[in-house]
Amino acid sequence: MPLVHGDLSYSFPEEMKPGFVIGNVANDLGVNLGTLSSRRARVDIEGARKRYCEINLNTGDLITSERIDREGLCGKKPSCVLKIDLVLENPLELHRVGLHVQDVNDNSPKFKRNLIEMEISESAVRGNRFSIEEAHDADTGQNDVQRYILEKNDNFILAADNKNVQLILETSLDREKQKEMNLLLTALDGGSPQKSGTVVIHVTVLDANDNAPVFEQAVYKTSLPENSQLETVVITVSATDADEGVNGDVTYDFGHVSEDNLDTFAIDAKTGEIKVTGVTDFEETSSFEISVEAKDGLGLTSYAKVLIDINDVNDNAPAIYLKSLSNPTPENVSPGTEVGIINVQDRDSEKNGQVRCSIQQNVPFKLVPSIKNYYSLVTTGQLDRELVSDYNITITATDEGSPPLSSSKTVQLSVADINDNPPVFEEQSYSAYVSENNKPGSTLCSVTARDPDWRQNGTVIYSLLPGEVNGASVSSYLSVNGDTGVIHAVRSFDYEQFRSFKVHVMARDNGSPPLSSNVTVSVFISDVNDNSPQILYPAPEGSSFMTELVPKAAHGGSLVSKVIAVDTDSGQNAWLSYQIVKATDPGLFSIDLHSGEIRTQRDISESDSMKQNLIVAVKDNGQPSLSATCAMYLLISDNLAEVPELKDISYDEKNSKLSSYLIIALVSVSTFFLTFIIIILSVRFCRRRKPRLLFDGAVAIPGAYLPPNYADVDGTGTLRSTYNYDAYLTTGSRTSDFKFVSSYNDNTLPADQTLKKSPTEFADVFAGLETPEEKLFNFPII
Repeated sequence: MPLVHGDLSYSFPEEMKPGFVIGNVANDLGVNLGTLSSRRARVDIEGARKRYCEINLNTGDLITSERIDREGLCGKKPSCVLKIDLVLENPLELHRVGLHVQDVNDNSPKFKRNLIEMEISESAVRGNRFSIEEAHDADTGQNDVQRYILEKNDNFILAADNKNVQLILETSLDREKQKEMNLLLTALDGGSPQKSGTVVIHVTVLDANDNAPVFEQAVYKTSLPENSQLETVVITVSATDADEGVNGDVTYDFGHVSEDNLDTFAIDAKTGEIKVTGVTDFEETSSFEISVEAKDGLGLTSYAKVLIDINDVNDNAPAIYLKSLSNPTPENVSPGTEVGIINVQDRDSEKNGQVRCSIQQNVPFKLVPSIKNYYSLVTTGQLDRELVSDYNITITATDEGSPPLSSSKTVQLSVADINDNPPVFEEQSYSAYVSENNKPGSTLCSVTARDPDWRQNGTVIYSLLPGEVNGASVSSYLSVNGDTGVIHAVRSFDYEQFRSFKVHVMARDNGSPPLSSNVTVSVFISDVNDNSPQILYPAPEGSSFMTELVPKAAHGGSLVSKVIAVDTDSGQNAWLSYQIVKATDPGLFSIDLHSGEIRTQRDISESDSMKQNLIVAVKDNGQPSLSATCAMYLLISDNLAEVPELKDISYDEKNSKLSSYLIIALVSVSTFFLTFIIIILSVRFCRRRKPRLLFDGAVAIPGAYLPPNYADVDGTGTLRSTYNYDAYLTTGSRTSDFKFVSSYNDNTLPADQTLKKSPTEFADVFAGLETPEEKLFNFPII
């Protein structure tokens, strides 16, 4: 730490009015005038209870701030120097300035009394000397008392030497001529203008008193601890008088004593004991000089001096002054940064005034000695407002007296916040669950981020990061409340379009520069039963419907057809159940509740109607349940030749005539072809005891029947099994088709009636009629 130390000295007269310019410290020290204010230039006066001067920060002048009385400040000291400290910060500089206060003749000489009573015997011989108390002038040097003038008279002349004022009897007294006389004594100082003080000496002429009291010592010296108790005997003075009787009785009194001394000490008129009657404070006055007068009964006097030194006692604890403090201090200051300046003073002297300064160890600060009794308060580590926002720094100062005295001062320091913490989300990721068909604006979830910084540095603002969901902007799906972090749906979601997606939410604070962090929010859309089952087979009414042939020889339990349906919902909303709600013969056919397979409940009899119509309802397991229905048309016949006529076997009577014509045309055109097919089939199965066509398995599903987006048909969705289909004959018109189907599964028939031929062999029969790739034949009837 760069430190500059320099001394300045100024002289100026006392009693100047406040505002008197002592000198320009800025020019004399070479300090830039413009930096005085920013460097917090100030004046510290050590140990002074008054502030005598200050610095004008605009001009750099050192000016008086109150009346300066040299006599009150320094007493009779020949040199009066007021020492002050000029302190500048950033960097810290300390300059010692000595102010020499010059004496001004502002005090007149004064005698202790206005009237001095003297009794002189007429027997006094020419040349006898009679001491007179000298006058006192508070000024010093040339302004102090310089000479005395005695009013002209017939008997006395004046002799003044080293302030010893004596009357010399020049002409013998004659009581009979003059019993008493008044002499005017004038004391003059050397000031300009000159000032004076007078006293009247009243001389009474007596008979024989030849001897004046004589002190044992001309000067008495003693010492006294400060803060001595009242009535403590300081010293005893003694004077003797050679005369007898009244002329030898000596009494004691103080000569000229200041009012402060009169309040501090008293003398016993009979014994000469000087006692303490007031407070003796070394820090206020370190020594006393008292004039003591001894007087006999007839008025002859003599004088002695008493010098009392006050010994210092460790009665003042160190005083701690906070001169500067950077409050608050930013938390990002580097270790070793100066944040304050401390000044420690002790009014005691020597070891009693030597001070050691310390600081408690649980704070990241320390005191570094600087100049004289100045200390710099510096940081020892990195500050963190989020851990500790305020410090109470206790500084202890202890002197080296016996016993030592100490004092403490607590400095409160706040740590200013810096935006050094990004927002932190309470969770590493968030999940939101919403049912499809939700209302736009509904609340999905809430994200929360915490920022330990203060005020705007800790204010968190939420926003969605740009992105796309299914090719659309994420903002078209979700929105987030910038203040609360609540996430809302912007639109209604459809589970069948997409089931989940992810977005990224950013939490940003309001600091400068701002800090931020991101979190992933996964949105899961749950299914709602909003789609009815879709029947893939048989085809819906209004399109070309399918007519199934059921052999007359079918036994009970034979598979004759299958209703195939899907549901684009998921879970239990896509669990389908099948039920025959209407049938030509209710007891002839049944449908499996779960697979949709239609089987005979009993053997086909001759009495059963050739044309069987079934209305099948497919229902899902949602709440509430949705359903769809289809019509299944079955023709009980071993071959088409047995069919007397083909017509629409639906329940729609209004098309009956047209259907009849179409069926007749169909039979007429297809008779030959069907006969050929029947013959081939008869040859192929001639070895069978009871040849018949069986209809196990399921019906082939034309590709056009499958929903365009339906991909859940391979054992994991609505279609739980894989079915293969072979069509051997189809005949129809614009309104009807026949399909002959055969299953590849043997387990749907009794064991003794299982086909002996494989599906490949069935395909061989029609090898000349189909390509290898084809499995399904539709033969339109024109």
